[in-house]
Amino acid sequence: MEIIYTLDQIDEKLVQLLQKNAEMTAAQLSETLNLSASQIGRRKQRLEEAGIISGYHAKIDPNKVNLNVQAFVQVQMQSHGASYAQQFRTLVEQHPEIVSTWTLTGEADYLLRVYCQDLRALNRLIHEILLAHPTVARVQSQIVMDQIKADAPLPI
Repeated sequence: MEIIYTLDQIDEKLVQLLQKNAEMTAAQLSETLNLSASQIGRRKQRLEEAGIISGYHAKIDPNKVNLNVQAFVQVQMQSHGASYAQQFRTLVEQHPEIVSTWTLTGEADYLLRVYCQDLRALNRLIHEILLAHPTVARVQSQIVMDQIKADAPLPI
């Protein structure tokens, strides 16, 4: 049974601050939240133990590491059995250029967010990996021209 953790106003503000800048020190957080650094540390630890804070990550600019093409790829499956789903999950996990995957309602079964070096690499991913896989029936891709709003913090 999953325990639901209720955030109080201080927890909410702490989470908001950490989503914007996870490198803030306990001293900086304590000054902003008007709590002691030890209180901030205990609150962070509780939020981590509850799974509300699931990790801390560096945000990398994809263009600076030669990942110049971002695309969203919709995938329709041949069939919807459990073994097909597991085979597809294994395929997705083996390809680091697929950075996130969602299951969907509607015509497409999955939505993939991918980063590739160039269009040739995206073409290879779609034709030689995804469409070549026996579980996949159809693929439709949309290439991102520009990202108007960056991935934002959750609205807590």
